[in-house]
Amino acid sequence: MTSEPSGFDQTFREMFRRHAAGVAIITANLNGKPFGFTATSVASLSAEPPRFTFNMARSSSSWPAVANAEYIGVHMLGLENQALANRFARTRDRFEGDHWEPGPHEVPILKDVSGWLVGKIQMRLSFENNAVVVVEVIDGQVGDDGTPLLYHSGGYSKPAPLDYEI
Repeated sequence: MTSEPSGFDQTFREMFRRHAAGVAIITANLNGKPFGFTATSVASLSAEPPRFTFNMARSSSSWPAVANAEYIGVHMLGLENQALANRFARTRDRFEGDHWEPGPHEVPILKDVSGWLVGKIQMRLSFENNAVVVVEVIDGQVGDDGTPLLYHSGGYSKPAPLDYEI
C-alpha cells in the first residue's frame, strides 16, 4: 500500500529542488565493463587525507559496480558538459564513443571535463534503499577552469556572479 506524500514530504522535495548542486559523474569498472551515472550528491569529506562522499540509490543500474568495485572515479562537470550529464542520467549507451578512456585501476575517465579524481572506496553505508559511499583519493587531474554546471529546480543552470567579491 502506497501512502500519499505528507505535507513534510512535499516541503522536503521543494526545498531540495531549490538547493543548487554541482553536477558530477561517478564511474566504475566491474569485471571489465564500465559503469557510470550522473550525481549531484558529491561532497568533500576531508582534506587530510583527501576524501569525498556521494550518495546513490541501491536500485540504480550502477549500484552492482559501486557495491563491488575497489576503485571509483568522480568527474566534475562544466557548463559545456551538459550533454554528457544528460547522457549519463538518461541513456543506457553511456560509454559508446570516444569520450572516455581507461584510467588508473581501469576506472573509466571522461575526457574534457573540469577535472577528475580516482579513489579507493573506504566505506559503503547502506540505509534502506540508499547508500553513502566514502572514497579516499589516490589520483586526479584538473581540467580547464570554466563555468560549473549546476542542477537546480529540475534543470541545469549556471551560477550568476554577484557584485560582491571576497
